Amino acid sequence: MSTATTGRLILVRHGESEGNRTRTFTATPEVPLTPLGEQQARAAGDRIRAAFRPGRVVASPFRRAQQTAALIAAPLGLVVETEPDLRERDFGAFAGRPYDSVFRDPTFDPARRWEWRPEGGETLAEVRDRVVPAVHRIAASAGHVDTVVVSHGGVMLALAAHFSGSWEGVAVAQNCGVIVVEHAGGVFRPPCYLDDWDEISPS
Repeated sequence: MSTATTGRLILVRHGESEGNRTRTFTATPEVPLTPLGEQQARAAGDRIRAAFRPGRVVASPFRRAQQTAALIAAPLGLVVETEPDLRERDFGAFAGRPYDSVFRDPTFDPARRWEWRPEGGETLAEVRDRVVPAVHRIAASAGHVDTVVVSHGGVMLALAAHFSGSWEGVAVAQNCGVIVVEHAGGVFRPPCYLDDWDEISPS
């Protein structure tokens, strides 16, 4: 698929947030990056600029994603575009609780984690159904232009499952972890993870 008409989505998870640092599900979209998260975002931007030629940066409306996107976009001279459907999964009653509280919920089945619905929140399958059309819209409007898409752990997990064709074997990306998806004519290749970047050359 690597042709002049091929585009690439450079999916980036936001840098470390205060919620990540305390290992709690964030209770508000306004939770910011930590100083480490800002460093991670700058480093991710450096690596992206070395490997790609991004022409767009699109981000979730949540503060931590917007901050990450701005740190990536500024050295490129790009303005951050906002896509509301890239927002993080709604954890409902679990907002503000520790990550490991999930495992004490009797309705949680780790073998079918994409079906688990936190009270008042979304399943991962529902996140997938929300974010996949948004990413298709972004890809269609970008054409062959490399596009950075900054979002969240749950969003990245849902997209990785969608583009790989299975929920099995996919994991939450680390902070500022990157997944690259090539596309052309509405057809998407399986995701390429950060560790595989040495196989990618700028176009």
